[in-house]
Amino acid sequence: MTRNDRQDPKSTSGRFAYEGLHRVFHERARLSILSSLAAHPEGLLFNELKLLCSLTDGNLSRQIQFLQGSGFVEVWKGYHKNRPQTKCRLTRSGRDAFLEYIGQLEKVVSDAQARNKRRHARPSPAGMILT
Repeated sequence: MTRNDRQDPKSTSGRFAYEGLHRVFHERARLSILSSLAAHPEGLLFNELKLLCSLTDGNLSRQIQFLQGSGFVEVWKGYHKNRPQTKCRLTRSGRDAFLEYIGQLEKVVSDAQARNKRRHARPSPAGMILT
């Protein structure tokens, strides 16, 4: 990197702070739950969610309670053929917050890839950039 490639840190203060990354979402089990529910807007049954996320009953139950308490997931309990069922889905605010979070993750990836491309670029004999 040449001196001209560097930006003044004062002019880009907070540029890489990524304030939109929710701590609530930034945990592997919760991220897999939210991703699964985002891909299934109608919601998923507990056992379907458990299989998709590779979680135990107890871990999934605890994470759902946490997400429900945060207002991101809603839960319905009922019966089907005399068997208890639990269905989960994202709330509207949960979906909005998760999509915002995904946007921030995309920004992190984009920033990292752009930096990596510049770092590995080398000038060609004709002065063109080769990657």
